[in-house]
Amino acid sequence: MIDDKTAQQAKEVLGELKESVKIITFTSKDECMYCPQTVELIEDIAKLSDRISHENHDIDKDKELAEKYNVDKVPAIVMLVNGKDYGIRFFGIPSGYEFVSLLESIKMLSTGEHGLNPKTVEKITSIKKPVHIQVFITPTCPYCPRAVMLAHKFSYVSDKIHGDMVEAIEFPELSNKFNVMGVPRSVFNEEDFIEGAVPEKIFADKVVEVANNR
Repeated sequence: MIDDKTAQQAKEVLGELKESVKIITFTSKDECMYCPQTVELIEDIAKLSDRISHENHDIDKDKELAEKYNVDKVPAIVMLVNGKDYGIRFFGIPSGYEFVSLLESIKMLSTGEHGLNPKTVEKITSIKKPVHIQVFITPTCPYCPRAVMLAHKFSYVSDKIHGDMVEAIEFPELSNKFNVMGVPRSVFNEEDFIEGAVPEKIFADKVVEVANNR
């Protein structure tokens, strides 16, 4: 899944890891076109760093584990650091431009460096009610990783926020439900949305607005 040039670039990013990251994939043998490729991709990444481990589970055979991590569709990627789940998810294969999001999320979890503005952190850590962010993307969208990483960074710093990447083409019913006509489209608590890769402040303001309206 990873050519030599990409592997070398990935090694440079993963060479900065500090804490060990455990990646759990959930797959199914039924009607999941990209499950084998997703597992292969994560296995290839795990080979690039001794601080990354990987295990795969069948969503049907391991229902309790899937429910524990709020995984209801496949392929899915869950990441843990020292056993802690920060609510960061990838639903669908993170290929194309989203490969960068995958690497950057691993790096953030391992190093603890999120790069958010201190005012943003203060704002989103003040919310008291849960916010679920689903960022719909396609692998060919160059602007999508920015929206995905904002959702993942917010999820990292606030235990009230869960941030998902959702590959729009792999989950057409979900895309239709939220009227995804273009990407990125970030859906908040299934009731509000933002289109496009907006600045950090606008994204944070929307999270606070949705939390207050919940």
